[in-house]
Amino acid sequence: MLTDIAGALRDSYGVHAAELHRIPAGTNTINYRVVAENGRRWFAKLYRGDFERERAAIELTEFARDGKVPVPAVRRTLDGDVICQRVPMSLWEFVDGETAEGGITGARWQAVGTVLGRLHRRLAEHPAATPTRQPAVGVRDVSKAPRSFDRVIDGYASRAQLNPFEQWAWEAAKERRGLLERAGSILAELPDLTVQIVHGDLASPNLMLRDDEVAAVIDFQPPSPRFIAWEIARIGCDPRTVMLGDDWIDGLADLLLAYRDEHPAAHVDDLVSSVATGCAYTLASTYPLAEPLDDPGAVTPSLELYARARHETALVLLERLPDVQERLRGRLRPRP
Repeated sequence: MLTDIAGALRDSYGVHAAELHRIPAGTNTINYRVVAENGRRWFAKLYRGDFERERAAIELTEFARDGKVPVPAVRRTLDGDVICQRVPMSLWEFVDGETAEGGITGARWQAVGTVLGRLHRRLAEHPAATPTRQPAVGVRDVSKAPRSFDRVIDGYASRAQLNPFEQWAWEAAKERRGLLERAGSILAELPDLTVQIVHGDLASPNLMLRDDEVAAVIDFQPPSPRFIAWEIARIGCDPRTVMLGDDWIDGLADLLLAYRDEHPAAHVDDLVSSVATGCAYTLASTYPLAEPLDDPGAVTPSLELYARARHETALVLLERLPDVQERLRGRLRPRP
């Protein structure tokens, strides 16, 4: 495999690799850090899925980069393609930094808000979809969630023996099953919200930070319209951040203020409703509670930690929702 990659880098990109290091990250790709003979570093993504889908994601990344969003530059092959055909992969500039998986704190809140506002302002111009206002119940079809949770609950109940994580996931699924009606009510009570092209997977592993700045936004999904309130919640209410303590509430307000400064056309309703959409969406999701049933090989210690944090975050958001929304409205009042 390494010989094939080195050959493709040389013949398709003109990059002579001196070192290739596997990076233990990524779910749909196999990733390598490449050090060229001239010392320049690259990031190689090897694909094992739908190449046209990956091509669309790369093109969205380039569209965002053209709007001054900090994303890595993709290197095209010598034939001008964004994906190498010899070994299905793409090649990117290497970005120094760390992911936001340690949580967002301090001055990083404002930096993330600025970049997120710039990202959404740019993607509102994408030709694939014009921004529209739609009922918030479209964030998640909660009516389908009971069946999904019942399947998980029954799946664990049918097993003769459960390991500790499976036992916990079973209990968590039953607890969340009992909160689905509240999740539906939360969405039904929200105003119409903005739907447009978004990043699609803007969680902390896909946000690169360097000191107190955003170094890069990575791993875009193909262009698809989603609620921007949902995408704001994905990073602003990320479990890894919420579990650090209550500082996330004021931090999220700082993020939203910086977002509005960068994207003045944004609706306040979308910003204030971000916590509610994140809460309802998470309550109604069986991921990763269902992973021991659906994909046992994906259950790792880190996934177990994330599952517990995601569950606790959903409960925290539910408990604090009225207070947080009121505080956000106060901070986001229109300027006089």
